Amino acid sequence: MNKKMIGLTASLALFLAACGSEGTSEESTTGSESVSVGVVSEVEVEVWENVKERLADDGVDLTIEQFGDYVQPNLAVQSGDIDLNAFQHVAYLESFNEDNDGDLTPIGFTYVSPLGLYSDRVTDYKDLADGAEIAIPNDVTNGGRALLLLQSLGLITLDEAAGTEATLSDISENPKNLVITEIDAAQTARTLPDVDAAVINTNFATDSGLNPSQDALFLDTDNISEVNEIYKNVIATRSEDAENETYLKVVQAYQTEETAALLEEATSGNDVPAWD
Repeated sequence: MNKKMIGLTASLALFLAACGSEGTSEESTTGSESVSVGVVSEVEVEVWENVKERLADDGVDLTIEQFGDYVQPNLAVQSGDIDLNAFQHVAYLESFNEDNDGDLTPIGFTYVSPLGLYSDRVTDYKDLADGAEIAIPNDVTNGGRALLLLQSLGLITLDEAAGTEATLSDISENPKNLVITEIDAAQTARTLPDVDAAVINTNFATDSGLNPSQDALFLDTDNISEVNEIYKNVIATRSEDAENETYLKVVQAYQTEETAALLEEATSGNDVPAWD
């Protein structure tokens, strides 16, 4: 974990400890405090609708906006169009900040979502033929995690110095001469009919009708000890708003046993709460 990542993780603990500090929340015409959150899957909407109901009892009016990719929710928070988002892990957040001169920061953990290898053509990853094509996400963080998944299966070997942001150029051994194709993460599930296998994020897998625990050839959370903390998903906002009292109320409303039960039901146990 690099120094900036350590700083992000440390700042998260600091911001969570600031729940009693004064915020700059906006009040609606009904007297409730209005907050908007961006998500990137139907499952997320389902869980957050429940959180919204509980927040209403605490005087917070939550608006949920669903996006279709991993870029727009961060741009929307950065521009001030929405207040929070909840769709990404820490590694992706750091990469976005670096690439977009962003200042977004995590204010609470949500869950760990597995990354899975899926196929319509084989039932065991060991049966992938020489020259098989595998689709992976094309963003640095999810792509790097996908390559680490393939390495854990012995399908490729990565340069030891590559770390969590490995790219195709870091592949040092590829004994099966696999053709690894990078595409937008939101499109990976749709490629299954056209490739031998695909590495797919859980939200896009479930939105396409796949059940990760039943349909994946392998989930990287099958060996949870090897899943780096930077792959924990978070609620994020602008750094200047990290101590906003109302936003921290949203975090507290999310981090409950009720939400954990909803995640269990909505994701068939695939998403694991990460706030404990």
